[in-house]
Amino acid sequence: MIIHPMNHTLTGIALLPHLGLIRVAGEDATAFLQGQLTQDFVLLGLSEARLAGFCSAKGRMQASFIGFKRNPTDILLVCSRDLLAQTLKRLSMFVMRAKVKLSDATEEFSLLGLAGVAINNIAGHAHSSWSKADIGTQTIVHLYPADDVPRALWVAPMGEALPVGEALSTEAWQWGEVRSGIATVTLPIFEAFVPQMLNYESVGGVNFKKGCYPGQEVVARSQFRGTLKRRAYLVHCATALKAGDEVFDSAEPDQPCGIVTQAAAASQGGFDAIVSMQTSAVDGPGLRLGQADGPVLALLPLPYELLADI
Repeated sequence: MIIHPMNHTLTGIALLPHLGLIRVAGEDATAFLQGQLTQDFVLLGLSEARLAGFCSAKGRMQASFIGFKRNPTDILLVCSRDLLAQTLKRLSMFVMRAKVKLSDATEEFSLLGLAGVAINNIAGHAHSSWSKADIGTQTIVHLYPADDVPRALWVAPMGEALPVGEALSTEAWQWGEVRSGIATVTLPIFEAFVPQMLNYESVGGVNFKKGCYPGQEVVARSQFRGTLKRRAYLVHCATALKAGDEVFDSAEPDQPCGIVTQAAAASQGGFDAIVSMQTSAVDGPGLRLGQADGPVLALLPLPYELLADI
């Protein structure tokens, strides 16, 4: 059963200490990322951003990024801070003779989250998801909304005057991340999923027309052979839950049917989460946290349509 919660206001400017920045600079920056990530960075314009995955050779996601170009030879990748160091190390292994330099740029830039009217006050108005606007040295990256509330990232060199507006707690922003239905890969779910298990192909996170990257054959085969048996869903629980927690179908008590990928305290009480699980469990008698007789998980509607298997 799917329940439809009330819409709650999500507005203001939030600090984002759980996120970090990788800088990819040099004349080969675009070509380098083209060969590493699930997205097409050759076609990425200066007024766009991209959701992208970084996969193992087996197609399992080791990190996820929101990437954009500051200029044609300078690209920033926003990712989970708990995976930044190891992701930077692995990416650097593939540089070889490419004219590109990778670095942890978290301390070089200010990164904030904007929600609701805060976007209007700073950027004039909200734009479509994955669009980007530069205001001097400031960059606004427009994200998927949460409960129809627009959201964006604000990025600027450290020392730039920060935008002024109503404060939004980091916890409230993280709830908005969950409500957007787009999970960020973090350490607890490292190498747990191919991109489609997080619905990345349905929200602009995978380009099936670009060239090779690590895991590309596995990702493509999952899509074109109709073998997708796991998807990401939104759920609500009265009990606290976190990334990495197992989810059970009460009809199949012996093994988990899914994993919590991202969770946050909900404004209406309880917790909301994104769960990647077997599609067959959606129509089952009941979803439970931790064990077959654990706390009940109620399905919530996804805020976007899923791309049909090809």
